[in-house]
Amino acid sequence: MNIRRLLLIAALAGLLVAYFALDLGRFLSIEHFKSQQEAIEAWRNAQPVKAGLLFFVAYVAVTGLSLPGAAVMTLAGGAIFGLFWGLLLVSFASSLGATLAFLASRFLLRDWVQKRFSDRMRAINAGIDKEGGFYLFTLRLVPLFPFFVINLVMGLTPLKTRTFYWVSQLGMLAGTLVYVNAGTQLARIDSLAGILSPALVASFVLLGFFPLIAKKIVDALAARKVYAGWKKPARFNRNLIVIGAGSAGLVTAYIAAAVKAKVTLIEKHKLGGDCLNTGCVPSKAIIRSARLLSHMQRSQEFGIREAKAEFDFAEVMERVQRVIRTVEPHDSAERYSELGVEVIAGSAKIVSPWEVELVRHSGEHERLTTRSIVIATGGRPFVPSLPGLEEVGYYTSDTIWELRQLPRRLLVLGGGPIGCELTQAFSRFGAQVTQVQQGPRIMVREDPEVSEMVTQRFRDEGIAVLLNHQAKAFVVEDGEKTLLTEHQGEEVRIPFDALLVAVGRAANLSGYGLEELGIAADRTIETNDFLQTKYPNIYAAGDVAGPFQFTHTAAHQAWYAAVNALFDPFRKFRADYSVIPWATFVEPEVARVGLNETDARERNIPYEVTLYGIDDLDRAIADGEAHGFIKVLTVPGKDRILGVTIVGEHGGDLIAEYVLAMRHGIGLNKILGTIHIYPTLAEANKYVAGNWKKAHAPQKLLAWVARFHAWRRG
Repeated sequence: MNIRRLLLIAALAGLLVAYFALDLGRFLSIEHFKSQQEAIEAWRNAQPVKAGLLFFVAYVAVTGLSLPGAAVMTLAGGAIFGLFWGLLLVSFASSLGATLAFLASRFLLRDWVQKRFSDRMRAINAGIDKEGGFYLFTLRLVPLFPFFVINLVMGLTPLKTRTFYWVSQLGMLAGTLVYVNAGTQLARIDSLAGILSPALVASFVLLGFFPLIAKKIVDALAARKVYAGWKKPARFNRNLIVIGAGSAGLVTAYIAAAVKAKVTLIEKHKLGGDCLNTGCVPSKAIIRSARLLSHMQRSQEFGIREAKAEFDFAEVMERVQRVIRTVEPHDSAERYSELGVEVIAGSAKIVSPWEVELVRHSGEHERLTTRSIVIATGGRPFVPSLPGLEEVGYYTSDTIWELRQLPRRLLVLGGGPIGCELTQAFSRFGAQVTQVQQGPRIMVREDPEVSEMVTQRFRDEGIAVLLNHQAKAFVVEDGEKTLLTEHQGEEVRIPFDALLVAVGRAANLSGYGLEELGIAADRTIETNDFLQTKYPNIYAAGDVAGPFQFTHTAAHQAWYAAVNALFDPFRKFRADYSVIPWATFVEPEVARVGLNETDARERNIPYEVTLYGIDDLDRAIADGEAHGFIKVLTVPGKDRILGVTIVGEHGGDLIAEYVLAMRHGIGLNKILGTIHIYPTLAEANKYVAGNWKKAHAPQKLLAWVARFHAWRRG
C-alpha cells in the first residue's frame, strides 16, 4: 500500500474518531436544530452568504465521510434557507460529497476488490459498462440501499466519475426536493399544535409516498427505454395471447377467460402438452400396470401361494393410449372454446412486443395484436451429443410410447425422476434393464439415504444400476449395439437392444421470435419476480421459464402470469416458490416439500431432524408395505416445518398434509393434535409429530409432575 493511501486512511480515521469522540452527531439532530432555531435564523439573516457557504461545506463533509445525519441536514437546509436556496445548496453539496466518497472508495479499495473477486466482478463490470448510468439513476431515485452504501459500492466499479456525478445530481433531485420542502414546514412548528398543520402533514405524507411514486417513475422510464424503436398499436384486438397449450398455457388461458378477457391460445402440436401426451399421464398409466405385475410376483407375501399374469406388452401400451384419450377431453379445444378461449392450431412467432405472427395449419398467415403475451412453450427431452448415438437409435420420454414390443435388453441413460420411473416400470414387465448414471448416485436432488434406498430396491428387483459411469460413445459391432463408458479410469462396454435417453429436459426457445426481440434466453427465458421478460407486457411461465419443471408448478406460475399480464400496472404479484412439492413415482415412492438435509447444509440453514420409520406403522404392515420413513426438518427448538421428505407407499399423497402446513404456518404440534383415521398411512404424519414432541418434552417440568403424583399417592 503506497504512502498516499496510508495518509488518506489516517486522515479519514482521524476525522471519524473525532466525530464520535467529540459526539458531534448531537448537532445533527432535529432536537438540537429546534433548540437553536432562532439563533441560527438570526445568524443567517445577518450573514446569509457565510451561512450558506458554511452549511455547504458541512454538508459535503458529512456526505463525503459517509456520516449519519444527511437526512436531518437536508430538512435543516429547507428550514434555514427556504425551498429554493435550500434545494440549490443541498442538491450540489450532496452530489459533491457523494462523489468524494465515491473517489475515496475507488482510490482505497477498487484495485484490491477487483483482483480479489475478479470472477464475480467480471459480470458486474460488464453490466456497469452497459447500463451503469441507468442502474445508478434507479438506485438514486428509489434507494434500495442507503445512499452512502451506493457511493462506496459504485466506487469499486469502472463507472466513470463524471457519469457518477451528473446521474447522482439528477437522480437525487426529486428526493431532495421532497425532503427540503418538508424542512420548510418543519421550521414553522412553534408548538405541539403545529404538528397537526395541514401543510406539515401533507409534506410528510409526500415524504412517505415518494418511494412509491419514484418506483412508478423508474418503471415508466425503464419501459420507455426498452420499447424504444417499437411502434405500439393504437388499438389491440386481444387482451392476451398465450403461446403453448401445456399446463401453464391452458391455466393461463382459463384464468383470462374466467375474468372476461379476450384471450387467444395458440398450439402447434397437441393441447395438454407433455404432461398429457408424453409425460405424467402415460408414465403413471404404465407404472400402474407394471405395479400390478410386481404385486403378483410378491403373492406369497400376501398368503397367496401362486399368482400368474399373461400379458401382451402391445396391449399394455394400448391401454396407455386409452388413458390419454380418456383424460384428453379435460384439455381439449372444445372445452376451452366453451370456456371462452379462442383456440387456434398453428405456429406463433412474436414479431413485436404487441404483435404475434400466426401461421395456421391450413397455411394461412395472420398478424394478431395484443396488449400482453404469455410464452408457455414448454420443454422437450435433452439429447446429449454423443458419438454414434444417431446410428444406434434411441427413444426419449416423448417417443418411448411408440414401442409395441418389449425390448429384451433396455439401456436407460440417466438417473433422474423420468429415468428412474421408466427403469423400474420396464424391468417389471420383464426387460433386462441397465441404468447408467454418470454421478455417484441416482436421484441426486434427494438426500443420500433416499437415493440408496431406491437403488437397493432397484437392484433387489434385478435392475443393474451402474453409478459413476461416464458415457463416451455408442458403437455397433457385429450387429450388436454397445455403449462405451468410463468407470474408475477403465472402459466398460454395455450391450443393449433399445436405448432410452433420460438425462434431463431443455426449454423450447427457438422459433418464437425471442432472439429477434432481444429477450434473454439461455437454458430458460429470463424473467423477473413477476414472470416478466425484458418487455414488461411479455411473460413466460412453465418449463420454458423454470426454475422447476413440474406440471403443478407450471399451473402455479400460470396464475401469476395471467393476473399480472391482465392487471399490471394496477396490480401485480410476485411468484411465490416458498412451498413447492414434488414426487418421484418409483417404489418406494419419494415425495418432498421444502428443504432436505442436503439443501439445508449447502445454504447453512440450522435445522433439527425428526424421523419416523414407516416399518412401525400398522397400516403399512397390514398392506405389506412396511418400509421407508418420514423425515421432517424443523427450526431448532420450534415446531415450524422447514421441509419434509417421505419415502414409502403413497408418499406423494401423504406429503399434501405438510404442503398445507407449510403454506399456512401450521406446526407439528397442531398436526399432532389433529385426529387421523386408524388404520391409515396418514397416521405416520401424526406419529412423526409425536416423535418431535417427545424430543422436546419439558423434562424439568415432568420431574416436578412426577413428584406431584408421588405426593398424591401418599
